[in-house]
Amino acid sequence: MAVRAVRGAVQLERDEAGHMDEQVAALLTALMERNGLTADDLISLWFTATPDLRSDFPAAAARGLGITDVPLICAQELDVEGAMPRVVRVLAHIESDRPRAGIAHVYLGAAAALRKDIAQ
Repeated sequence: MAVRAVRGAVQLERDEAGHMDEQVAALLTALMERNGLTADDLISLWFTATPDLRSDFPAAAARGLGITDVPLICAQELDVEGAMPRVVRVLAHIESDRPRAGIAHVYLGAAAALRKDIAQ
C-alpha cells in the first residue's frame, strides 16, 4: 500500500461556523467517496483557510464526521492580493493502492477554478 496525497478545496458563501462545517464536511465526503476511502485510510489532514475565515476551525468538520483518531492541523492561507476569498483547502495524506494518476482531487463549486488542471 502506498502513501498518496489528495488535494481539495471549497469556497464558502459566508463566514459562519455552521456553513463552514457543512461545506468542509461535503468536501471531505466527496474526497473520500471519489477515492474509495474510509477513515482508516487517512494518515493526516492539513487544512488551510483564507484570512477572511475566522468563525471556526475547518478540522472541526472532520471530527464531526467521526474522523477522531487522525492527526489534523489548521493553518492560515497566504494573504495574496486578488486571491479567491473564503476558501478552505485540504491536503489529505492517505494509504491507497491507486496510482498517482488515479487519485481524484476534489474542488467543489467555484473552487474548481483554482486547479482546473487537476480538479476531477
